[in-house]
Amino acid sequence: VAERRDRENMSANGLAVGFGKKHVVTQRAVPVKPSRSKGRKSEQSTLVRSLVREVVGFAPYEKRCLEMLRNDFDKKALKYAKKRLGTHFRAKKKREELQEIIRARRVAAAKKEAKDRKDAKEKK
Repeated sequence: VAERRDRENMSANGLAVGFGKKHVVTQRAVPVKPSRSKGRKSEQSTLVRSLVREVVGFAPYEKRCLEMLRNDFDKKALKYAKKRLGTHFRAKKKREELQEIIRARRVAAAKKEAKDRKDAKEKK
C-alpha cells in the first residue's frame, strides 16, 4: 500500500518504465464553474431583502415567534415555526434570524440609551 502511495506521488518523467512512468503533461488552469457560486448571497439580493423587510415588516407568525422568543419560550417558538414553515431546518433558521433581530434591537436600544444619558449630562 505504501509503495502504491509513493508511486502516485511520483512526478512524471516521460519514461515507459520505472516509478515515474507517466506521460509528461502541463496542468491546465481550469476556470471556475458557475455552479460553484450557487447559493451564495449576492450584495444586491441582500440589500433588496433588507429593504423589503424594512418596508413590509413581519408576517403575523413571525410577530408571534418574536413575542415567544422575547419571553424565553425558545422551544415553543421553534415548534410553532416548524408548524408554519414545514421543516425543522427552516424553523431553526427562522428562529435564529428572529433571535438575531432581537439582539440587534437590544444593542440599538442600549446605544440610544447611552447617547441620551450623555446628552442629558451635557445639558446640565
